Parts: sequence; C-alpha cells; structure tokens
Amino acid sequence: MDFKVTVDTLWVILAAMLVFFMNLGFAAVESGFARAKNTVNILSKNFIVFAVSSLGYLLLGWGLMYGDGNGFVGLKGLFMLSGADNSPAVGEAYEGVYSAISWTGIPFYAKFFFQLVFCGTAATIVSGAVAERIKYISFIVFSFFLTLIIYPIVGHWIWGGGFLSKLGMFDFAGCSVVHSVGGWAALAGVLVLGPRVGKYTKDGKINPIPGHNLSLATIGLFILWLGWFGFNPGSTMEANPASISHILMTTNTSAIVAVLTSTATAWIVIGKPDLGMTINGCLAGLVGITASCAYVSVTSSIIIGAICGILVVFAVILIDRAKIDDPVGAIAVHLVNGILGTIFVGLFAEDGITGVATGNGLFYGGGFELLGKQLLGIICVGAFVFTASLITWIIIKKTIGLRVPLHEEIEGLDMNEHGNQAYPEFLTRKPSYTLIMQDYQYDNKKQNNEEGKKQ
Repeated sequence: MDFKVTVDTLWVILAAMLVFFMNLGFAAVESGFARAKNTVNILSKNFIVFAVSSLGYLLLGWGLMYGDGNGFVGLKGLFMLSGADNSPAVGEAYEGVYSAISWTGIPFYAKFFFQLVFCGTAATIVSGAVAERIKYISFIVFSFFLTLIIYPIVGHWIWGGGFLSKLGMFDFAGCSVVHSVGGWAALAGVLVLGPRVGKYTKDGKINPIPGHNLSLATIGLFILWLGWFGFNPGSTMEANPASISHILMTTNTSAIVAVLTSTATAWIVIGKPDLGMTINGCLAGLVGITASCAYVSVTSSIIIGAICGILVVFAVILIDRAKIDDPVGAIAVHLVNGILGTIFVGLFAEDGITGVATGNGLFYGGGFELLGKQLLGIICVGAFVFTASLITWIIIKKTIGLRVPLHEEIEGLDMNEHGNQAYPEFLTRKPSYTLIMQDYQYDNKKQNNEEGKKQ
C-alpha cells in the first residue's frame, strides 16, 4: 500500500469516527429537548437506531446503493456478507461491482464504514421528530426498513451512479441523500402518529412543551458541530489538503452566521433570544451548506448560513402552527434546510472551485440549467421517500401499532417502555428521602438527649 493510500485511508477513517460520534450529539440534543420522563427512551432509541441501521446497510443497503445496476437501483453485489476482500487493491477488484465508488483507492471496508455512518445519521433524524409517543419496537422496525431499502435507493440515484447522478445533480455530503431523506421520513411519521397529548387544545391553541435540559441540548449541539467537520470534509474520501481546508471553512462559516441570524430573528419575532432557536439555527446552517460545501466560495457560505438561520425560525413556528408536532424541530432543520441546501448548489456553485466540474450556478452566470437539475432531484427524492415512508408507517400502525397507550404517554415512556428512569433520584425515590429525613431527625434527637443526660 503506497503512502497516499495510507494517508487517504487514515483521513477517511478519522472522518467516519467523527460522524459516528454525532450519534452522541443527536442523543443529547433530542433528550435535552424532550421531557425528563422520556429521557431513557430517547437515549435508547439513539443506541438502537445505529445498530439497526448498520445491520440493514450491511445486509442489503450497501448493495442497493453502490452496486452496479440500472438508474433506479443497484443490482450487483447486493449482499455484502457474501464476502469482500479487504486488500489494498479492492477498489480495482470491485470496479465491475461497485463502480460508482471505485474512484477512491482506499480499502473497501474503509469506504463501507464511511458510508455506513451516513446511513445511520439519516435514521437518527427521525428519532427526535416522533419522540415522546412512539412505540419502541415500531421505531426499530421503521428504522430497519428505512436503512435497508429507502435510504439506499435514494443514495444510488445521487451517489451510486443512478439517474440523478447521470443527469448532473450534485449533493456533495448529503443534503438530499441524508437530511432530506430523514426529514421526509420524519414528516410522514409525525403525520401518521399525530401530536403529543396536550400539545394542542381543542380550540387550536398551542401549548408549549419545553425540553427538560437545555444544558444537555447545548452539549449535543457542539458534538454535532464537531462531527460535521468529518461529515462534510470527509466526503472528499481522500486527504486533499486544499479541498478539505476549503470545505472546513465553508462549513464553519455557514454555521456561525446561522447562529447569529437565528438568534437575531428569534429575538425580533419571539421577543427573546431563545436558546432552542439558536441551537436549531446552528444545525440549520450546517445542514444548509452540506450539499454545496465543496462547490461554493466562503463568501457564498456567509449568505447561505444567513438564509438558513432566518428561515429555520419561521419554519419551526409555521410547522407548529400547522399542528405538526415535532418536539426537537427535526423537520424544520433537516427537511427544510436539506431542500434549501440542494437548491443552493444551483444558485451559488462555482465551477471547479475545489477541482470538481459542477458548472456554474444561477448567480455565477450558469443560468437555470444546474438549478433545474437540483429542483428535479428534490422532487424525485421527496415524492419517493415521503410515499414509501408513509406506506411503511401506515403498515406498522395497522399491524403492531405505532403509538403507546394514553396512560403510558402521560406517565412517560421511560418506566413503561424500558422499566427505568434517567433521573430516579428526583422522580421515584421521594418517599425514601422522606424516610431518610425522619431517621436523620430521630438520630439527632436521640443524640441530643444522650448529650443532655451526660451534662
């Protein structure tokens, strides 16, 4: 193995580890935005979803996504467990099976693992949107189907040599492949599932249900922000210093500007610089730059971040007013900004800015050609993912059931679904604290009496 392959492999593996670490970020953000009585359920879903998605992607998903086939789906190398040689030349050996990803010379399993953590991210997005009322087993079943079938098919269209790729649609790190897929699946799930009990009154008023721990949500945000420095730059799948540096800058710049604009927008619209809006604003900036991070200038990333930060605030408010109950704002962040990010390629792309021939976007003299291709991709992805997800959610609802019983939702999913709680010292041991205090007072009284006798 030559030096370049070694360095490329180490870079891709490091980036993949950063993306894997984002699972902790999602777990922290989602549980922080949820109520304390559902914390264990949120944390457990973020554990199980990566395991389930990994298995689905390993069994069939990878082959459907990267296997050579037609414009719709991969047909070769479907079942990766049938064997894959982990040799340095594996990219060449599998050129007739996984041609769409044979351009990078790193070992086969390095390619697979990097793509695997992206698949897991798409499934994790759904978790927060359907939080606090979905059955644990129902979420597991949907996640498995999403990562076994739905995500890989879209991935094939755009990254696996499918018809959108051949048409000339660009999505560098996954605005459509990852974030829109997760967002459309989440939207379908929320519509079938319905809002949480008490979220909306009979006369249509909105009852805010605040999260229990914004400290935890903030920690999660910073973990996700860090993970994005693997998510976007790692998609080079080679240690190209110029490209990686450029993508780091566009990614971070979009995020910081979105933090400022979302905070300012919330301050103006809501009257306070709401921390939850700032967190989602940062995530919106990161999502919104994901498709174009390698195709746009740093100046353009400022504009992209500013737009994302403003629009996510209005998206959260409008989605809530539409009676679509999303406890963490996942639809506003990932779906709305996943769509926007895909559009931004058609607006701001500069041909060859990191050596990739994309053609110029509308604002750089390219006309509507690239923008039209991006819009077509958005329509295709949205129509397929939403329809397939809606059918899957309805089948689950009609068979094993989708929603927990009313009393379980009111009492909390932690005890009813998992038999334990995240904060037992505060929730279930109050009687024992009372007994401890009684014992403490008795011991003090006894000690005082004994001291009084001695005197």
